[in-house]
Amino acid sequence: MRINLHWKRPLLYCLLPILVFMAFVGFPPPFAPPRPTKPGQEQSAPAEERKR
Repeated sequence: MRINLHWKRPLLYCLLPILVFMAFVGFPPPFAPPRPTKPGQEQSAPAEERKR
């Protein structure tokens, strides 16, 4: 018993859920924008002592 399958039919069944998802959501999928990076702690120069 031999099943005669072309490569197109399994490919369609694999890609069909992806195509339906993209039809409703759009391309590219709407991902949330990345969070802004927090600023690093400010580096201050060591205080110089004044001579009197």
